Amino acid sequence: MNKVQWSDGLLLGFEPMDKVHRDFVDLLATAQNASDAQLPGAWLAVVEHTEDHFGREDEWMRRTHFSSAENHILQHRVVLNVLRDGIGMARAGEIERVREMASELAVWFAKHTQSLDAALALHMRRQPASELVRKRHKTVHHAPAP
Repeated sequence: MNKVQWSDGLLLGFEPMDKVHRDFVDLLATAQNASDAQLPGAWLAVVEHTEDHFGREDEWMRRTHFSSAENHILQHRVVLNVLRDGIGMARAGEIERVREMASELAVWFAKHTQSLDAALALHMRRQPASELVRKRHKTVHHAPAP
């Protein structure tokens, strides 16, 4: 099994991305080390984190008109769909399939980080400071006061 492990080789020099990547590694390591009974919950935590993680990166790419956004976002979508399938597998007791998925995810993550994410991090470091501090937010519409 390919175990995920943080190393300085995963650092990209863009702290918002480096932090979310450290958190991802921690969650995936927890899932990889989880007991069979704990794995469904640990896997769900990986998926929920990854939805936010990829969503944040996708937003950066769209907002800053990153030239490789289409390919990068597509890869996020495909991987996230596979990870979501793992939730059902874990709940159905297909623990070994989820463990295999976690092993493959560890390999994919290292490659993705050192290629597509490295290019995005470089692009983001070149953005004006005002672009870097904007946060993801959901628009909440309130009814006008009577």
